[in-house]
Amino acid sequence: MLNWVQIPLPELFAILAAIAFAAGLNVYATVAALGLLARFGHVPLPPALQLLETWPVITVSAVLFAVEFFADKVPAFDLVWSALHTFVRVPAAALLAYGATRQLTPAQQLFAALLGAAVALAAHGGKTAVRAAITPSPEPFSNITLSLAEDALAISLTWLATRHPYIAAVIVLSLVCVIILMARFVIRSLRALFRGAEKELAGRPV
Repeated sequence: MLNWVQIPLPELFAILAAIAFAAGLNVYATVAALGLLARFGHVPLPPALQLLETWPVITVSAVLFAVEFFADKVPAFDLVWSALHTFVRVPAAALLAYGATRQLTPAQQLFAALLGAAVALAAHGGKTAVRAAITPSPEPFSNITLSLAEDALAISLTWLATRHPYIAAVIVLSLVCVIILMARFVIRSLRALFRGAEKELAGRPV
């Protein structure tokens, strides 16, 4: 059972990195999973995050996860959805990391928030890059399969972070290294994402 006050600093940052990466993939699934794990006694949340285990937050997160589950699989609309969620996933990951490190010094807490934001941005960018490579395919199954895999990875990483944080951190570090190696493609994909979302919105009737 985690003790957020006594947990060693390396282990704490391993947990935060895994949860931030999961939030970068699907923030609603991550928040819902954390809330349910805490609600049913599998992991205690630090005081600043105990709001996540309340039924209203769990319910809203689950509903938004259900909305994203379908929205993320609709061609063209998924561009708008992903572009908008750049401004949801990254700040949410930073806030989760900031709240989980209330017991640390202000400098360490700020570092944790920046780390959470950076890892979430890497996850979001990597997700976008892979989608950019697969979305042009005329058949829908590859896009749907990839979306399901992203959802499963977000939930699995959240659980793994609370049980085996170092294993989760190694997985995240490996994925981040791959994303860094394809950084140019990630940046191009993010730009194309916003251009595509802008065109999609411009093409809709007011």
